[in-house]
Amino acid sequence: MPHFSTLTVCISATSLAVFQLLFHIGSSWLSSRLTGGFSKLSAKQKIEWNSRTVSTFHALVVGCFCLFILVYDDAVNADPVWGDPYMVKLNVAITSGYLISDLLLIIYYWKAIGDKYFVTHHLAALYAYFYVLGEGMLPYFGNFRLLAEFSTPFVNQRWFFEVLGYPKYTLPNMVNGVLMTIVFFIVRIMVIPIYYQRVFSTFGTEAFHRLGLGAQCAWIISSVSLDIMNVMWMMKIAKGCYKVLYHNDGKLTKTHDNGKLE
Repeated sequence: MPHFSTLTVCISATSLAVFQLLFHIGSSWLSSRLTGGFSKLSAKQKIEWNSRTVSTFHALVVGCFCLFILVYDDAVNADPVWGDPYMVKLNVAITSGYLISDLLLIIYYWKAIGDKYFVTHHLAALYAYFYVLGEGMLPYFGNFRLLAEFSTPFVNQRWFFEVLGYPKYTLPNMVNGVLMTIVFFIVRIMVIPIYYQRVFSTFGTEAFHRLGLGAQCAWIISSVSLDIMNVMWMMKIAKGCYKVLYHNDGKLTKTHDNGKLE
């Protein structure tokens, strides 16, 4: 029976509230003071802008916390399945609040930022994090997944440049594109063998059997689903980067109607 501590529930609820406030108030207030281009955006573009601003803030917070845990949390590193999940729960609770907040915004503003791939991604992540928060299991793997957030600021910056009218072939755009491709590959693709090596090392152990079939399926299915999407996104990013770096005719590459990268 899952047990959610009062602390994790409060952190998730606070996280949801904070990210909602950042979307509805904080992002617009800050953006209008940082760039004059924000006031020229359409209502639809401002919704997307605020969504990505919140996304970047979340990515920086949980990404840094994740890296700290991977380096300094000996209990979780020693026992990736049942190690003391205290710090991991805090980080996952923050992320769960953000994911719920973002899902609500995606549904409410579907015409502006609706994307079935992002809905699938969020639901798969929440499904997996349910076991981390409720049962305290798989803390290493739940936290490891948050490394992927380090690529988010570069993906969002790509869209910010685009909507502000920066040509694709200007230096800032090209530098960001190359960094986005490199960081995305490192934190989402290159780490796949490392992640699954730890996964396979638990198979057949007492710790693995203690999980039960439900948690085992949730863990493996969500992991594979997320990595399939990561590989698909990586292919699109790599193709886009190649076109920008080695363009011949100077034509802009096609973007989605909602400005998001699949």
